[in-house]
Amino acid sequence: MIAFSADVLFTPDERIEQARVLVEDGVIARMGSAEAVALPAGCEEAHFPGAVLAPGFLDLHIHGGAGHDVMEAEPAALPAVEALLCRHGVAAYLPTTVTAPMDATLAALDRLAQAIETRLAGDTGAMRARPLGIHLEGPFISHAKRGVHPPECILRPSLATFDRLWQAARGHIRVLTIAPEVEGAMEVVRAAAQRGVCVSLGHSDASLEDARQAIAAGARHATHTFNAMRPLDHRDPGILGAVLTNDGVSADIIADGIHLAPATVDLFLRVKGEQRAVLISDAISAAGMPDGAYRLGAMEVEVRAGKCSYHGKLAGSVLTLDRAVRNVMNFANYSLQQAVRLVTANPARALGIPAGRLQPGARADLAVLSPAGEVIRTVVGGQ
Repeated sequence: MIAFSADVLFTPDERIEQARVLVEDGVIARMGSAEAVALPAGCEEAHFPGAVLAPGFLDLHIHGGAGHDVMEAEPAALPAVEALLCRHGVAAYLPTTVTAPMDATLAALDRLAQAIETRLAGDTGAMRARPLGIHLEGPFISHAKRGVHPPECILRPSLATFDRLWQAARGHIRVLTIAPEVEGAMEVVRAAAQRGVCVSLGHSDASLEDARQAIAAGARHATHTFNAMRPLDHRDPGILGAVLTNDGVSADIIADGIHLAPATVDLFLRVKGEQRAVLISDAISAAGMPDGAYRLGAMEVEVRAGKCSYHGKLAGSVLTLDRAVRNVMNFANYSLQQAVRLVTANPARALGIPAGRLQPGARADLAVLSPAGEVIRTVVGGQ
């Protein structure tokens, strides 16, 4: 047994002063104030004076990092990405595909499914974030709002194609980003939702009515809100009108100060609120690396001063979730506890999984933070 203690703990719903968390076999056994939770005889203690204990972060949307893309075949790729994530407070993540030729996508899904199943089978992957499932971004997106996704690889949504992708991923698709206005999309939205997938509206030129129909069919989230979406117009609110006003829809943003102006981040958080807003990185292979040329799927992306560009368009980010947490503290005057919720409980709720909170019986994934949101240590499964 090991005890983790710090000045403060965020569950994130509650705040506990002078906190102690007892962990046995990778699971939280007891937690509370140090006064209420005695240190068992012979128990090892990891004490972090002046620090904050929080749930380990969960990134729903990440394409790579440390010089590697999650779709590449190199065996060292995912471990390198996962080690980088762990250094930034992330204990779990969804490796995210980009629209690519079907054969390449199917092969990547098979590799990602194998990585997920290996970790589920007991490979601890010490000091590495865990893949919880796959985020399929494309190929069912809009040509009009494709961003940098290659147009020749975008496909019309169909149940047959979705099932082919599902089988290649062996049922590990957790999030599907789809443009609801495209012919055939509604059938796929319904089928994916019935399989427990978090259907997310994105890369879309949808009208207000298109988006509302998709939400009624089972969509419950929005991908990098504002980016690669029809702009909000006061007479034609479009997809943003549906996403921002529906309390049953959660939504994520890239809070790097590049994809959205700080005032827009503040506005988004005021509208969606602390319970439904999610922060993602949308990081590519360049995350954690110096400026230069990097891969996003089959594309070569140029990175300069933190901006990722492909033929003049934004192409992912080099953002890390701990930086996103600190950014919303700055952009929207959020407290650390409020900001932590956006990368823990909220993304877990969007996925519909019992994660993102510290409580007895939960897996011991923790982020040890400074009061300013800097990562001191990440604990994955009690390690």
